[in-house]
Amino acid sequence: MRPAVRVGVFGLLGSGNLGNDGSLEAVLGYLRAEHPEASVDALCGGPEVVTARYGIPATRLHWFRGEYRTASRAGAIAGKGMGKLVDVVRTAAWVRRHDVVIVPGMGVLEATLPLRPWGFPYSLFLLCASGRLFGTRVALVGVGAGPIGNRLTRGLVRRSARLAAYRSYRDAQSRDALREMGVDTARDEVYPDLAFALPTPRPGAPSSPPGPVCVGVMDFHGGDDDRARAEEIHRRYLDGTTRFVRALVEDGRPVRLLTGDECDRSVVAAILEAVDSPLVTASEATSLADLMKETAAADTVVATRYHNLVCALKAGTPTLALSYAAKSDALMDRMGLAAYCHPAREVDADRLLEQFRALEQRSTELRRTLAERNLVAARQLREQFTALTAALFPTTDHAQARTRQETP
Repeated sequence: MRPAVRVGVFGLLGSGNLGNDGSLEAVLGYLRAEHPEASVDALCGGPEVVTARYGIPATRLHWFRGEYRTASRAGAIAGKGMGKLVDVVRTAAWVRRHDVVIVPGMGVLEATLPLRPWGFPYSLFLLCASGRLFGTRVALVGVGAGPIGNRLTRGLVRRSARLAAYRSYRDAQSRDALREMGVDTARDEVYPDLAFALPTPRPGAPSSPPGPVCVGVMDFHGGDDDRARAEEIHRRYLDGTTRFVRALVEDGRPVRLLTGDECDRSVVAAILEAVDSPLVTASEATSLADLMKETAAADTVVATRYHNLVCALKAGTPTLALSYAAKSDALMDRMGLAAYCHPAREVDADRLLEQFRALEQRSTELRRTLAERNLVAARQLREQFTALTAALFPTTDHAQARTRQETP
């Protein structure tokens, strides 16, 4: 009997970001359907959550538990420094135990949110370098990438991508960004975001007009190059979004506030306090499946976080994006809603309300468009998983094919 293929999954998983966990769920679904013989475990940010939710063994990504807290005291600074050295050995030892390691989706090659080079970019480099050293195939599957201003971060990302055995991207801009960094992407493909492979929720029951609106919010402070203006950007975003929610309430619309990460709850609390209406409620969604159900029950969605948009579009609900990065614009264009993007850095409540009303006027037409685009996305993701199997499990496929040929 051939030994089971040892597969690892890697990333900031189980750490409170629903989009990251949704990408993991999609990859686990693929592995369980196509490679049920595989032995799967994780090296991740929240191992307890990953094990409890997905039933796979998991190891903490960082030796130092305060890795993502700002270090101001000497002990914490020393701990972080020691952790970087210990993680070299821990990561290498974990990678060596696997035949394949998959990084499932996520924006692991971008800096659209504040990012330090010695945080996740360093961890990703350790992973890919260890894979090359020990002959473990590392796959960056459906990942996001973008221009990176910080020279050190860009260097780590470029080296990580070059060392990976397989790369695919969730949009063409991501592939272009890697090419501009000097990575040979000639054999790399673009597919829809992995979350489009998750089950589609049933449409919600028709609502009496005026119907509910989901507003997905984010603890948004700009990107990695916006640190000097972070608070100004956040105040402008929060003020504009709050004014928009208040205008919906004045029109008698029920508003459901959605989040995509634990840190977004502070924005929800601020809006609830400022608007103070029984028409405004907060979702307690803990997965992308929950978010999809919320958006499926809405007449319309207005959202900021990338995977809030994915959930709404996957559910087939007309959606307006408060766009903070090129990936949001690319997603909306792919799904036929390119005209309905509004800049998250410059939220103008009056202009946003105009766009919202124009979107609702085309609701029936746009629902048909989304249904068609979702069928295309599903087909393309089947192609992604077929390509992934060919790249990562060639011996398994060969053995299975030989067994079929030898069976009478």
